[in-house]
Amino acid sequence: MFKDRKDAGQRLARELEQYREKNALVLAIPKGGVEVGYYVAKHLQADFSLVISRKLPYPFNQEAGFGAIAEDGSTFIIEDARRWLSDDVINRIKKEQIEEIRRRIKVLRQGKPLPDISGRIVILIDDGLAMGSTMRAAVALCRKKGAKKIVVAVPVSGDRVAREIGKVADRIVVLEIPEFFEAVAQVYLNWHDASDEEVLAILAKWENKQNL
Repeated sequence: MFKDRKDAGQRLARELEQYREKNALVLAIPKGGVEVGYYVAKHLQADFSLVISRKLPYPFNQEAGFGAIAEDGSTFIIEDARRWLSDDVINRIKKEQIEEIRRRIKVLRQGKPLPDISGRIVILIDDGLAMGSTMRAAVALCRKKGAKKIVVAVPVSGDRVAREIGKVADRIVVLEIPEFFEAVAQVYLNWHDASDEEVLAILAKWENKQNL
Protein backbone atom coordinates (compact mmCIF):
# COMPACT_ATOMS: atom_id res chain seq x y z
CA MET A 1 0.00 0.00 0.00
CA PHE A 2 1.23 3.47 -0.92
CA LYS A 3 0.19 6.54 1.02
CA ASP A 4 -0.15 8.58 -2.19
CA ARG A 5 1.59 9.22 -5.51
CA LYS A 6 4.41 11.09 -3.77
CA ASP A 7 5.15 8.08 -1.58
CA ALA A 8 4.98 5.78 -4.61
CA GLY A 9 7.32 8.01 -6.61
CA GLN A 10 9.89 8.25 -3.85
CA ARG A 11 9.90 4.49 -3.33
CA LEU A 12 10.08 3.82 -7.06
CA ALA A 13 12.99 6.24 -7.38
CA ARG A 14 15.05 4.22 -4.90
CA GLU A 15 14.56 1.12 -7.05
CA LEU A 16 16.00 3.01 -10.01
CA GLU A 17 19.15 4.20 -8.25
CA GLN A 18 21.43 2.71 -10.92
CA TYR A 19 20.21 5.38 -13.37
CA ARG A 20 21.12 8.28 -11.09
CA GLU A 21 23.24 10.91 -12.83
CA LYS A 22 23.26 8.84 -16.05
CA ASN A 23 21.63 11.54 -18.22
CA ALA A 24 18.41 9.55 -18.19
CA LEU A 25 15.16 11.00 -19.48
CA VAL A 26 12.08 10.43 -17.33
CA LEU A 27 8.85 10.59 -19.33
CA ALA A 28 5.63 10.51 -17.34
CA ILE A 29 2.25 9.58 -18.80
CA PRO A 30 -0.31 12.14 -17.64
CA LYS A 31 -2.15 12.66 -15.66
CA GLY A 32 -1.60 10.08 -12.92
CA GLY A 33 2.02 9.42 -13.76
CA VAL A 34 3.21 13.02 -13.45
CA GLU A 35 3.64 13.29 -9.68
CA VAL A 36 5.24 9.83 -9.57
CA GLY A 37 7.58 10.81 -12.39
CA TYR A 38 8.50 14.10 -10.74
CA TYR A 39 9.94 12.35 -7.69
CA VAL A 40 11.74 9.76 -9.81
CA ALA A 41 13.36 12.44 -11.98
CA LYS A 42 14.25 14.56 -8.97
CA HIS A 43 15.98 11.68 -7.18
CA LEU A 44 17.82 10.49 -10.29
CA GLN A 45 18.82 14.03 -11.32
CA ALA A 46 17.35 13.19 -14.71
CA ASP A 47 15.60 15.25 -17.35
CA PHE A 48 11.82 15.25 -17.01
CA SER A 49 8.92 15.70 -19.41
CA LEU A 50 5.55 14.25 -20.39
CA VAL A 51 4.77 11.76 -23.13
CA ILE A 52 1.13 11.78 -24.16
CA SER A 53 -0.53 8.41 -24.67
CA ARG A 54 -4.28 7.88 -24.62
CA LYS A 55 -6.50 4.86 -24.14
CA LEU A 56 -8.84 4.00 -27.02
CA PRO A 57 -12.14 3.44 -25.21
CA TYR A 58 -14.90 1.12 -26.38
CA PRO A 59 -17.87 3.19 -27.60
CA PHE A 60 -20.21 1.19 -25.36
CA ASN A 61 -17.96 1.28 -22.27
CA GLN A 62 -15.74 4.33 -21.83
CA GLU A 63 -13.95 2.80 -18.85
CA ALA A 64 -12.68 -0.17 -20.87
CA GLY A 65 -10.22 0.18 -23.71
CA PHE A 66 -9.30 -1.80 -26.81
CA GLY A 67 -5.88 -0.21 -27.21
CA ALA A 68 -4.05 3.11 -27.08
CA ILE A 69 -2.42 5.74 -29.27
CA ALA A 70 0.65 7.86 -28.51
CA GLU A 71 1.31 11.40 -29.63
CA ASP A 72 3.37 10.37 -32.67
CA GLY A 73 0.61 8.05 -33.88
CA SER A 74 2.14 4.85 -32.47
CA THR A 75 -0.83 2.59 -31.84
CA PHE A 76 -1.45 -0.60 -29.92
CA ILE A 77 -4.74 -2.42 -30.51
CA ILE A 78 -5.84 -5.60 -28.75
CA GLU A 79 -6.21 -8.31 -31.39
CA ASP A 80 -9.74 -9.32 -30.41
CA ALA A 81 -10.97 -5.72 -30.74
CA ARG A 82 -11.35 -6.04 -34.51
CA ARG A 83 -13.92 -8.76 -33.94
CA TRP A 84 -16.10 -6.27 -32.10
CA LEU A 85 -15.37 -2.98 -33.85
CA SER A 86 -15.28 -1.94 -37.50
CA ASP A 87 -12.34 -0.06 -38.97
CA ASP A 88 -14.57 3.01 -39.28
CA VAL A 89 -15.37 2.96 -35.56
CA ILE A 90 -11.74 2.38 -34.61
CA ASN A 91 -10.60 5.28 -36.81
CA ARG A 92 -13.27 7.58 -35.37
CA ILE A 93 -12.20 6.82 -31.82
CA LYS A 94 -8.55 7.30 -32.75
CA LYS A 95 -9.36 10.74 -34.16
CA GLU A 96 -11.19 11.67 -30.96
CA GLN A 97 -8.20 10.69 -28.84
CA ILE A 98 -5.77 12.48 -31.15
CA GLU A 99 -7.72 15.66 -30.42
CA GLU A 100 -7.30 15.08 -26.67
CA ILE A 101 -3.60 14.36 -27.21
CA ARG A 102 -3.25 17.70 -28.98
CA ARG A 103 -5.05 19.43 -26.13
CA ARG A 104 -2.74 17.85 -23.55
CA ILE A 105 0.37 18.80 -25.50
CA LYS A 106 -0.89 22.38 -25.71
CA VAL A 107 -2.13 22.68 -22.13
CA LEU A 108 -0.03 20.30 -20.04
CA ARG A 109 3.24 20.44 -21.98
CA GLN A 110 2.56 24.04 -23.01
CA GLY A 111 3.12 23.20 -26.65
CA LYS A 112 6.71 22.12 -26.13
CA PRO A 113 8.06 19.21 -28.22
CA LEU A 114 9.25 15.99 -26.68
CA PRO A 115 12.92 16.10 -25.62
CA ASP A 116 15.31 14.27 -27.94
CA ILE A 117 15.02 10.55 -27.17
CA SER A 118 17.61 9.21 -29.61
CA GLY A 119 20.45 7.33 -27.92
CA ARG A 120 19.18 7.95 -24.38
CA ILE A 121 18.04 5.86 -21.46
CA VAL A 122 14.31 6.58 -21.25
CA ILE A 123 12.36 5.77 -18.08
CA LEU A 124 8.62 5.62 -18.72
CA ILE A 125 6.51 6.29 -15.64
CA ASP A 126 2.85 5.87 -14.76
CA ASP A 127 1.11 5.50 -11.41
CA GLY A 128 0.27 1.91 -12.29
CA LEU A 129 -0.56 -0.45 -15.14
CA ALA A 130 -4.11 -1.65 -15.56
CA MET A 131 -4.42 -3.02 -19.10
CA GLY A 132 -1.04 -1.58 -20.07
CA SER A 133 -2.18 -0.26 -23.47
CA THR A 134 -1.10 3.36 -22.98
CA MET A 135 2.31 2.18 -21.82
CA ARG A 136 2.71 -0.11 -24.81
CA ALA A 137 1.97 2.80 -27.18
CA ALA A 138 4.52 4.93 -25.30
CA VAL A 139 7.14 2.19 -25.59
CA ALA A 140 6.49 1.99 -29.33
CA LEU A 141 7.00 5.76 -29.62
CA CYS A 142 10.35 5.53 -27.83
CA ARG A 143 11.46 2.66 -30.07
CA LYS A 144 10.64 4.68 -33.19
CA LYS A 145 12.58 7.66 -31.85
CA GLY A 146 15.70 5.59 -31.23
CA ALA A 147 15.92 5.25 -27.46
CA LYS A 148 19.07 3.46 -26.31
CA LYS A 149 17.23 1.69 -23.49
CA ILE A 150 13.57 1.76 -22.45
CA VAL A 151 12.81 1.18 -18.78
CA VAL A 152 9.17 0.97 -17.71
CA ALA A 153 8.79 1.78 -14.02
CA VAL A 154 5.50 1.72 -12.11
CA PRO A 155 4.38 1.28 -8.50
CA VAL A 156 1.83 -1.46 -9.31
CA SER A 157 0.74 -3.83 -12.06
CA GLY A 158 -1.01 -7.09 -12.58
CA ASP A 159 1.26 -10.06 -13.23
CA ARG A 160 0.15 -10.78 -16.81
CA VAL A 161 0.41 -7.15 -17.94
CA ALA A 162 3.83 -6.79 -16.31
CA ARG A 163 5.09 -9.81 -18.21
CA GLU A 164 3.67 -8.50 -21.50
CA ILE A 165 5.22 -5.06 -21.04
CA GLY A 166 8.50 -6.73 -20.08
CA LYS A 167 8.61 -8.31 -23.54
CA VAL A 168 8.48 -4.96 -25.38
CA ALA A 169 10.56 -2.84 -22.99
CA ASP A 170 14.23 -3.46 -22.18
CA ARG A 171 13.43 -3.58 -18.47
CA ILE A 172 10.37 -3.30 -16.26
CA VAL A 173 10.38 -2.30 -12.60
CA VAL A 174 7.19 -2.91 -10.59
CA LEU A 175 7.06 -2.42 -6.82
CA GLU A 176 3.85 -4.33 -6.16
CA ILE A 177 2.15 -7.14 -8.09
CA PRO A 178 -0.98 -7.97 -6.03
CA GLU A 179 -2.34 -11.50 -6.21
CA PHE A 180 -5.82 -10.08 -6.75
CA PHE A 181 -5.48 -6.96 -8.86
CA GLU A 182 -8.53 -5.06 -10.07
CA ALA A 183 -7.51 -1.40 -10.26
CA VAL A 184 -4.48 0.85 -9.76
CA ALA A 185 -6.33 2.76 -7.03
CA GLN A 186 -6.51 -0.29 -4.77
CA VAL A 187 -2.89 0.09 -3.64
CA TYR A 188 -3.16 3.81 -2.77
CA LEU A 189 -4.46 4.97 0.60
CA ASN A 190 -5.16 8.43 -0.86
CA TRP A 191 -6.33 8.31 -4.45
CA HIS A 192 -7.99 10.76 -6.82
CA ASP A 193 -7.95 11.56 -10.52
CA ALA A 194 -5.25 14.17 -11.06
CA SER A 195 -6.42 17.44 -12.59
CA ASP A 196 -4.82 19.64 -15.24
CA GLU A 197 -4.12 22.18 -12.51
CA GLU A 198 -2.24 19.67 -10.36
CA VAL A 199 -0.12 18.57 -13.31
CA LEU A 200 0.72 22.17 -14.20
CA ALA A 201 1.65 22.94 -10.59
CA ILE A 202 4.06 20.00 -10.49
CA LEU A 203 5.64 21.01 -13.79
CA ALA A 204 5.98 24.63 -12.62
CA LYS A 205 7.82 23.49 -9.52
CA TRP A 206 10.07 21.31 -11.65
CA GLU A 207 10.88 24.28 -13.84
CA ASN A 208 11.60 26.42 -10.78
CA LYS A 209 13.62 23.64 -9.12
CA GLN A 210 11.48 23.89 -6.02
CA ASN A 211 10.55 21.06 -3.70
CA LEU A 212 6.97 19.84 -3.48
